[in-house]
Amino acid sequence: MLMEAASHRDRALEVARQCGIARGRDFDAAGVTRATVKRLRDQGILQQIGRGLYKLADASVESSTSLAEAARIQPKGVICLLSALQYHELTTQTPHMVWMMLGQKDWAPVNASVALKIVRASGEALTAGVETHMIDGVPVPITDPAKTVADCFKHRNKIGIDVAVEALRDFMKTRSRRDLNQIYRYAQMDRVQSVMRPYLEAMV
Repeated sequence: MLMEAASHRDRALEVARQCGIARGRDFDAAGVTRATVKRLRDQGILQQIGRGLYKLADASVESSTSLAEAARIQPKGVICLLSALQYHELTTQTPHMVWMMLGQKDWAPVNASVALKIVRASGEALTAGVETHMIDGVPVPITDPAKTVADCFKHRNKIGIDVAVEALRDFMKTRSRRDLNQIYRYAQMDRVQSVMRPYLEAMV
């Protein structure tokens, strides 16, 4: 019985190590009992960081851990707008929730462990310009800098035109001609080229 308990413990720690942030179903898939997970949490070996979300207590924590939590809660979601701006260091804003883009029919988490702000998109507006970044061992889809800026102009009524312009200005400081072509392409995709054009022309 003791050997069996030790085996469950070792498997639980391995799951947490591999996943970075592990869900209850990850432990289930490895044959680890919920009682083992609870015991490791009570012993301070696992840290519960949200409903059904666990990480090793001594694991290093990145400032963008909430993005990893959000990606674990809804893997189809793409981190966007203010959260993506902050990740790419294109804003002075500190969002109080994680901005996530979902397809029109994708499930939007309710009462999640991280506060989520959901925006909807479809087609290329949802899939283009998405990069995957590893955060706390979790693959997190995030819109790339050019797509993020274009999206900010598209959703300017939600985040404010001043935030979108600040992001564009910071983007333009260090970008190449190729990046400029990208932002024009995304602006056209988001149908905001006429809105962005005066700002772009003033900065080029």
